[in-house]
Amino acid sequence: MTRRRAWLGGLVLAAALAMAGCSASADTQSSGPSALSSADAAGMQNPNLDMGSSLGGKQAPDFTLVNQFGQQMSLSQFRGKVVLLGFEDSECTNVCPLTTRSMVLAKELLGEAASSVQLLGVDANPRAIAVSNVLAYSRVHGMVNQWDFLTGSAAQLKKAWQDYGIAVQIESGQIDHTPALYVIDPQGTLRKVYLTQMAYSSVTQAAQVIAAEVSSLLPSHPKLSSIESLAAVPGQGPAEKTILPEAPVPSHGAATTVTLGPGQARLVVFFATWLSETSDLKAELAGLNGYVKDAASKHLPALTAVDETASEVSPSAVGSYLGTIAPLDYPVAMDLAGRLADGYGVQDQPWYALVNAAGKIVWQHDGWVQVSALEKAVAAHQ
Repeated sequence: MTRRRAWLGGLVLAAALAMAGCSASADTQSSGPSALSSADAAGMQNPNLDMGSSLGGKQAPDFTLVNQFGQQMSLSQFRGKVVLLGFEDSECTNVCPLTTRSMVLAKELLGEAASSVQLLGVDANPRAIAVSNVLAYSRVHGMVNQWDFLTGSAAQLKKAWQDYGIAVQIESGQIDHTPALYVIDPQGTLRKVYLTQMAYSSVTQAAQVIAAEVSSLLPSHPKLSSIESLAAVPGQGPAEKTILPEAPVPSHGAATTVTLGPGQARLVVFFATWLSETSDLKAELAGLNGYVKDAASKHLPALTAVDETASEVSPSAVGSYLGTIAPLDYPVAMDLAGRLADGYGVQDQPWYALVNAAGKIVWQHDGWVQVSALEKAVAAHQ
C-alpha cells in the first residue's frame, strides 16, 4: 500500500505560529483561556503540543461540498455554532487519526455544551476523493455520526485547500498535506489554527487546548469536564522496562500484562485496528504467526505487537477486533497513553522496531512486510 505522511509547512494563514503553552492541575475546573494560565511555562516547553495561532478575525472562506452520506453541505450553514474544521487525508495512517481523535475528545470535554459545536473534516487526499473514501475513514474511526467528512470534485477541493492555506502534494508516492485544524466562531470568523503534532501522547492535551478555546467562544463558557497538565509527557523507550496491559480478547479469558525492555532482543510491531481501511489487517496479523513459528528454529527475536490505543475509538476496540480473528501466537499489548510509541519513535502505522538485548533500536520499518522478507531483515540486523 502507499504510505502517507502529513506536510508540516506552507500554512499561509498561520505563518507566524505562536507556540505558547499552558496547563493546569488535575483538580482545576475553570474554563476558557484562564483555565490554563497557571502553567504556561510548562506548555511552552512541550515540543509535542501546538497551542494555536491567532488568525486576526478573518472571515472563514465558505465552501460547498458533500459529506460521507453524499449530502451537500456548506460551511455557512453552521453559523451559530463553533466549528472545528480539520483537513485530513481520507486514507491517512499517521497524523490524521490524531487530529480526528483530538477533535472528538475536545467536544466531549465540553459536556452539554457540545451540542453547540460542529465537527467538520475536508478530504486532503487528491487520489481518494470519492464519497466512499470519506465514509470508509469515518467508519473505521467511529466517526460516521459524529462529524461531517466532506469531499467533492478535484477542483472544489483544490479551491478549499487554497482558501485555507493547505499545501497538498504527492511526493514519492506519498500524500503530504498541512495537518491543520481551524476553530471558527459562531459568527463565521476564523479564530485559531492548530497544527497536529506527530506525537501520540499529546492527543488528550491537544483536545484540552482546543476545548478551552471553544469554551471561550461559547456564551455559557462551559467548564471542561477534566483538566490535565500540558507539560511534555516522557516517552517510554526500549532501554527502560515497561509493563503494558495485554489486549483483552473475550474468547481468551482474563488479560494479563506484557513486559518490554532490555534483557532480550525483541521485534515489536505497532498497529491500530483502523488500519483495516487501508490493508487486510486480519491477514497481516495472522500472517505474523508464521514469523513466530520460524523464530525459534531460525534464532530470531520473539515478536510482540502493540496496539496504539491512544488513537483508537476506545480502549476496548482492539480486544473486540481481535475477538473476530483467529488466535494470534504472540502477545498484543495496549499503549493506552501513546508513551511507548513516542519512546520508540513511531511515525506511522504499522511500524516495526527491532530492539537488541541492550535496549537499542537497530532496525525499523514503515509498512507491512511479508514474513519471508521480515525474517531476512531481522536476521541481517540482529
